[in-house]
Amino acid sequence: MAADEHEIDQSLAGQALDRALRSLSARSAAAPSWNQVRRLIQTGKVFVDGEPVTDPLFVVQRGQRLKVVMHAPAPRPRRLPEGTIVYLDAHVVVVEKPAGVSSVPFAEDERDALNQLLELELAQKSGGRRAPLGIVHRLDRDTTGLLVFARTLSAKRELKNQFRHHHVERRYWALVEGQMESTTITSRLITDRGDGRRGSVESSTLGREATTHVKVLERLPGATLVECRLETGRTHQIRIHLGEKGHALLGERVYGARGRHPGSELAAPRVMLHAFELGFIHPATEKPLHFESKMPADMLRVLEELRKRRPDRRL
Repeated sequence: MAADEHEIDQSLAGQALDRALRSLSARSAAAPSWNQVRRLIQTGKVFVDGEPVTDPLFVVQRGQRLKVVMHAPAPRPRRLPEGTIVYLDAHVVVVEKPAGVSSVPFAEDERDALNQLLELELAQKSGGRRAPLGIVHRLDRDTTGLLVFARTLSAKRELKNQFRHHHVERRYWALVEGQMESTTITSRLITDRGDGRRGSVESSTLGREATTHVKVLERLPGATLVECRLETGRTHQIRIHLGEKGHALLGERVYGARGRHPGSELAAPRVMLHAFELGFIHPATEKPLHFESKMPADMLRVLEELRKRRPDRRL
């Protein structure tokens, strides 16, 4: 990709950084793929107004200068916030994932994914060697909440089996646009709906079936606080299902445009989605483990701002 500097014009303003960069590079003979564009961003090669931006969903504004610097070093690894580890034994580790951190590396040279930072921290705690963690499920980069990693091969096999047979309890809080109703959403999800994004398809033979159970918790001006219970765990499942229902998450910049519902113009720092409950059978002791977490501060602030807009806080 050429390292030319570009100015964001009106046609690109308000778009996610990956989409804007791909639109600019599509004019060249060797236009990169969606994955290549996102890899450039997440490895610190893309600069906006002279500063590296590693979030592909960063919204660009008119007049900003965008530049690709292929020789730019990857961002320095970060440290996990205090209190990230919720539960730890020889077989599993349960963590509270912060926003802005990938669950696993997106690119080969990424060094600050959650599993990598956790491996380093566990090695430092034990004074031993760094041991790889087993990946059994993931949360999106901007989604917060509870996540479990396996520490042994046998634990990984058993946990993956529990996920495969839908024996794991997973519930999320989500703030969505508009006045949503409690419902169950089932569709078949494909990895590319034609624009580089995941989505549902009508065909009964394509994609993989996904089911999300949605329960209304609180009605707010222009928005609804809902609980989502996953029956399956496909990539971006909740975000896709809610967006396709016309109730995109507040802060959503991919699966549904903001501002379609009166009152939904409230700014959100990220997608308002938090995995607050996780339950599974311990892979070694066979005893049930159950964890719950509090709503993160940024999501709570958005919720409280919405509550201030109406006198009656009840459903």
